[in-house]
Amino acid sequence: MRPKSPRLAVRAIIVENDRLLIVNAWPDGQSPLMCAPGGGAEVHSSLPDNLMREVFEETGLRVTVGAPCLVNEFHDPNGHFHQVDVYFHCTITPDSPRPDTWRDTENVVTDQRWVTRAELEQTPHKPDSLADMAFGGASLLYDPLEPLVK
Repeated sequence: MRPKSPRLAVRAIIVENDRLLIVNAWPDGQSPLMCAPGGGAEVHSSLPDNLMREVFEETGLRVTVGAPCLVNEFHDPNGHFHQVDVYFHCTITPDSPRPDTWRDTENVVTDQRWVTRAELEQTPHKPDSLADMAFGGASLLYDPLEPLVK
């Protein structure tokens, strides 16, 4: 039997005032692991359109999607989960609402924070190269397959 194909997802690198927006997308906060906002790509919708939808669902923010900047693969070596994330630089649109509080429309995101590089380094997060991409000025990175850590 052929293994299931990897899941394709999109994620947003949103940096404002030297702070990166990160979220916890583990249902019921089952893990402290944080990541960039985003999620699974739906068929018949472009990657940027998927990303705009996912960011709004998770944060209430409207974004403009820029250039891709990181491709990351991760998997659960003891299970069947394998995902490929395509990250894009994004900016919040000038007309975007800026809610003080926001509840993910699918009730998956349990936390969202704006963090500095130093704060990110003290926060469990994936991928390992997130800080370099967000704060290091790298133009395009490829993260080889890394284990998903809870």
